[in-house]
Amino acid sequence: MKGPPAAPSSTPSRRPLVWLGVALLTTTALSLTVATRDEAGLPDGTTVAGVVLSGLTPHEAQLRLEAAELRAPQVTVRAGDQSWLVDGAQLGWRVDAAATVRELQAGLGSVLNRTVARLSGRGPSEGRLVVQIDPTLAKSKLDALTGPFQRAPQDAEIYFDSSARRYAWRADRSGVIFDTQQATNDFLGHPQQFELTVPFTVRHASFTSDEAQVVVGEGNRLMRPLSLKLVGSSRQLQLTPTQVANLYWVRPHGIELDHKTIAEAVDRTSRQVGQPALDARFVPQHGRLVPQKEQTGLVSAKSAAAMLRQAVMRPEVQNLTLPSETVLPSLTVDGLPDPAKLSVIGEGRSGYLGSSAQRVTNVNVAARKLSGYVVAPGEDFSFLSAIGRINADSGYASALVIAGGRTVEGVGGGVCQVSTTAFRALYSAGLPVVERHQHAYRVGWYNPQVGFEAAVYDPGLDLRMKNDTGGPLLIRAFNDPQKGQLVVRLYGVAQQRKVSVGPAVILSRTPAPAPQYVVNPHLAAGQRRQVDWAADGYNLYITRTITDAGGQHTEKLSTTYKPWRAVYEVGQAPVATPPPPWNTTKPPVSSKPTGQS
Repeated sequence: MKGPPAAPSSTPSRRPLVWLGVALLTTTALSLTVATRDEAGLPDGTTVAGVVLSGLTPHEAQLRLEAAELRAPQVTVRAGDQSWLVDGAQLGWRVDAAATVRELQAGLGSVLNRTVARLSGRGPSEGRLVVQIDPTLAKSKLDALTGPFQRAPQDAEIYFDSSARRYAWRADRSGVIFDTQQATNDFLGHPQQFELTVPFTVRHASFTSDEAQVVVGEGNRLMRPLSLKLVGSSRQLQLTPTQVANLYWVRPHGIELDHKTIAEAVDRTSRQVGQPALDARFVPQHGRLVPQKEQTGLVSAKSAAAMLRQAVMRPEVQNLTLPSETVLPSLTVDGLPDPAKLSVIGEGRSGYLGSSAQRVTNVNVAARKLSGYVVAPGEDFSFLSAIGRINADSGYASALVIAGGRTVEGVGGGVCQVSTTAFRALYSAGLPVVERHQHAYRVGWYNPQVGFEAAVYDPGLDLRMKNDTGGPLLIRAFNDPQKGQLVVRLYGVAQQRKVSVGPAVILSRTPAPAPQYVVNPHLAAGQRRQVDWAADGYNLYITRTITDAGGQHTEKLSTTYKPWRAVYEVGQAPVATPPPPWNTTKPPVSSKPTGQS
């Protein structure tokens, strides 16, 4: 049975009104927000890094942040066992005010939330400060901090200790490489951090002290006395341990033979142990020339260098006999010319009056050995071959020579008086110059013909000139020790060519440097003794004009003399000077002599 209809409620329905209120509120909020989105101030209580931004527009907030000049934090930078407290600004730290405000705006949420927050009086309390890092400044500062502590690895160094006369080594050192780029990248990724660690890598030397000790030991084991002989000769050449050490290098990769010094040792053995082939020549006797028969020579064979190389690497070998071979002379007594058929084609003169007794002796010995020497057609004249070995056994005395940048005592001082005079004779005859050396400085004995000189030293410096005359050459020396006069004449077949020698042309002159004073502990205090003499430096040349069947041509021969200082030995307290650092892996070799003046 159907009941009676329900009575209407006494309370009216509110749903339409509620939806209407919400709609109006939303519409109003949207209108307000849209209308004031850019102009509205930030909510109350909004701060960033302690800077109050409440009610400010974004533009105003950015200006306030920029004006606040927020200080960069102090950052602790660590690199290995080093640390520094650095102002972040020096690492490129700076506030990005615009980005901070944009992030602050984005963090307020939706339009409705911002509107409700404003209407309710609520707002954010603290925003995040956006920071930017300048990577160039950051890396530059990190490089400056770590630079003094960054080092490349250093290999162990091998050298020859001349005091101990042994090979030695300096220790290796590991390197430390700081990766400032990685540290910069870390700071860019986390600019708010207050500690920054610079990673580093330890790099070890590629050649260590342990490895150096091994090869140095090998080098020292090879150092021993070594006696060299030649098959067929009873003489020997004794090499000291230091001289043997000069036959090889001690390298990081091991022992390396020095082929050049080994070849020089073989050549020295030939000269001092063997016997060079001697051509037939004339010997002055009682005013006339007497023929002297040729002699067969004995020198080291070509295989001697290979044998010496093998022996150097075997420390048990202390006596070595090298293979030898005979050398035939190029001029026999049957090939000597008839002196009567030769005429003077060149002449040289020089004076040495005032020389020491020892120098006079050496001039006399060398002149006597040179006189009568014959040069075959087409052959080279060699002054050292003509006079033989310059040593005490040959009759030479000790006198002043130029060696190692000084004028010092040496066997054969004064022989250059003879070589210079011979050069003047050969040069005036037009013979082509094959080898000619000057003295280090201008020697007064050869004045006034400055530049017309030839320095020699046994071994190493020779005077050689080509016999292009078409016939044999005979050299004669006429020496007068009492007057200090030496004349060398060159005899040959009659020549069609004419030779005109010009005087020296001096291009420049350099004054001698100030004197040098060297302490001599054997001199009394205040005593002084001169041991070297001053000479100005010169740059000059000499010329000769040759006229022959081929026409006329002029040749230039240049000479450069060093400015030379006077040196005095004094008897006073020495001044201590630090020794030079060693940076050689072989025994030091003395300076090459420049002439037996």
